[in-house]
Amino acid sequence: MTIDRRDLFRAGGGVLAATAVGTLSTSASGTASAAEAAPASLTTRNPLVEQRADPFITRPVNGMYYLTGSVPEYDRLVVRGSSTIDGLATAREKTIWRRPSSGKMGGHIWAPELHRIDGRWYVYFAAGDSDNVFRIRTYILESTSDDPRADTWVLRGQMVTKWDTFTLDSTTFEHRGKRYFAWAQSEPGIETNSNLYLAEMASPLALKGEPVRLAVPTLPWEIQGFKVNEGPAVLVRNGRVFMTYSASATDSRYCMGLLTADERSDLLDPRSWTKSPQPVFTTNEATRQYGPGHNSFTVAEDGRTDVLVYHARDYRDITGDPLYDPNRHTRVQRLYWNDDGTPSFGVPVGKGGPCVRLSPLDAPALFVRHYEYRLTVDGDVRELADSQFRVVAGFRGAGTVALQSVNFPDRYVRVVDGSTVRVDPYDESDAYGRTASFTQVPGLADRQAVSFRLTGESATYLAHDNGRILPFRPGTGVRDRQRVSFRLS
Repeated sequence: MTIDRRDLFRAGGGVLAATAVGTLSTSASGTASAAEAAPASLTTRNPLVEQRADPFITRPVNGMYYLTGSVPEYDRLVVRGSSTIDGLATAREKTIWRRPSSGKMGGHIWAPELHRIDGRWYVYFAAGDSDNVFRIRTYILESTSDDPRADTWVLRGQMVTKWDTFTLDSTTFEHRGKRYFAWAQSEPGIETNSNLYLAEMASPLALKGEPVRLAVPTLPWEIQGFKVNEGPAVLVRNGRVFMTYSASATDSRYCMGLLTADERSDLLDPRSWTKSPQPVFTTNEATRQYGPGHNSFTVAEDGRTDVLVYHARDYRDITGDPLYDPNRHTRVQRLYWNDDGTPSFGVPVGKGGPCVRLSPLDAPALFVRHYEYRLTVDGDVRELADSQFRVVAGFRGAGTVALQSVNFPDRYVRVVDGSTVRVDPYDESDAYGRTASFTQVPGLADRQAVSFRLTGESATYLAHDNGRILPFRPGTGVRDRQRVSFRLS
């Protein structure tokens, strides 16, 4: 396969997203393919599904993932299913309910979520009325079928909350023997568009007791365009309950925040929750991803790897009301975890193949990262995307690879002056192509790892050296071979 460097640069490496990486096969000389060396991968199809905002992907149920979300017409509820997350991209989509032609629920249909509770399926969704499309309330569908795409859905009515006001973005979760309902609502007497609330559930159709207010948009990044806290999503990990939410207007200012509670605390006590002072997931100009938000969580096919599901646009500028711009696409990427057990979201990644992290075999708890564009090796990298790379086709023809920065996709790992290793902006010179291309081979210390040999240097490799990455000619000793071998994760 021949790849023109100009095409590679224009695509930010994305020309390899689904094809080129897989074609870099192992050669007779032992060159390792990027696909072979990468860990069992979450799909990197980007977007996963076009024009499906507010995406919700279930955890596997009887071996199947199911996806639902808002359609641009705001007129129906849809579900698609697949045995893999990637398969959702091309799965047949079934309309399970359409709004009536007039009256209640005849307006905007928003943000459905699909939940399996006690052997039945439930969809919680927001709907307006035909004479007032923004008179949004939360409603419930129920199905007794095993497959949520079956024609067995029954409308069970409205989810009654304390106030008959603007209500949307409902989710449910079970924790320590109790089922909870979280949602966004406009509360009388509070001058905001929506706040976050939590209540225990008496059944999948009704709340129990008084709701509690968990969060009100007050921080500068929560009140851009509108004063919004909405779209809660819950993940229980590492002794804590994490609730992500979305804030501000639905254009490029849309972003995600985080609430955290100890898993042993009383979740219905607002004092149990702490709001992170800064957003955790925002627009990224370098990756060209705008307004990421309204997320959910699932797990990859291995049953262990947490997956962030969200929507974002590929462009900043919108004509007219962003609510009616159809191109909020469903996207997925791996969710990582910091050493202290808190989630690490990174940046919304752009187009391209698998995103990987590299750990040297002589320091397996550390990761290769770029800091001020120089490659170093550090632990507990809070700027996750600084330690994420894509192994893409190299600039020196078949059999070579390049290491593309995920958060600066116009930059590639390059050896400068024969000694310094940096991520530098791409240029079309032969000198750049030579110093930014490597031969990837099975790890010299472990064939399940990888080593990167410099172009034109048959015995020189990228190596870990006391927290730095440098060119190095290893000897035959185990220590030397570990320094030039890296695990991909």
